[in-house]
Amino acid sequence: MKRLHREDLFCWSAFNERLNIDFNSFVWVREGGNVVFDPLPLSAHDAEHLRGLGGAAWVVVTNSAHARAAQSVADTFGARLAGPAAEQSRFPLPCERWLRDGDELLPGLKTYEMLGSKTPGELAFLLEDTTLLTGDLIRSHRAGRLMLLLPEQGLQDLTAAVASARRLLSPGRLEAILVGDGWCVFREGQRVLQELVEAQELALRRPS
Repeated sequence: MKRLHREDLFCWSAFNERLNIDFNSFVWVREGGNVVFDPLPLSAHDAEHLRGLGGAAWVVVTNSAHARAAQSVADTFGARLAGPAAEQSRFPLPCERWLRDGDELLPGLKTYEMLGSKTPGELAFLLEDTTLLTGDLIRSHRAGRLMLLLPEQGLQDLTAAVASARRLLSPGRLEAILVGDGWCVFREGQRVLQELVEAQELALRRPS
C-alpha cells in the first residue's frame, strides 16, 4: 500500500483498462480500529501491510457499485460493514451501520449523502475537515482535475449532483480529495473542487 499525504492514510489501487484510470481503496489508521473505504481485492503484500497496520475495524462502502471486495476484507480482518442508508433495502452486503447525511461513524469522520449519482444516497466522507473521500460521483480521469460521473456512466440528475458537490465546499479549506475512481488530489483540494463546481454551474445556466 502507498502512504498518502497524511501519516495515517494509505491507499491501494487496481488499474481499470476500460477507463484507463486506477480504482482506489483507502485506509484510515487510527487508535481504536482502522477504517477501510471501498476495498478492492488485496494482494498478499497489501494484506500483510494492512495486518501490520492493525487490520480493520470497519469497512465502509460508499455505494453498491463499489462493493468490490468489501465482504472478503471484512471477513479476513473481522471488521464491521457500513453502507448507505438510502440503499439499505437492496444493498448486496449485510451492514451493521447504515449511514445518512450528517452521521459520524467515528469522531472526525462526517458523512455526506451525494444526490443525483447512479445509486441513491451515495456516500462521501470528510475526514477532520481537511480530507474528502468520494465514491463514484466525484472522480478524476485526468491528473489535477476533478469531474462528475457522466450520464453514460449512470448519472441521474446533474443539478442535484452539482448541488451535492457544492455542499462539500462549505466546511472549510479542503487539503486533499481522495477519489475512488481516478487521480487523487493531494494539494489545494478546495480550489480544485471549486473549479469543478463553478464549471458545472456555468454549464447548467447555459441555454440548452
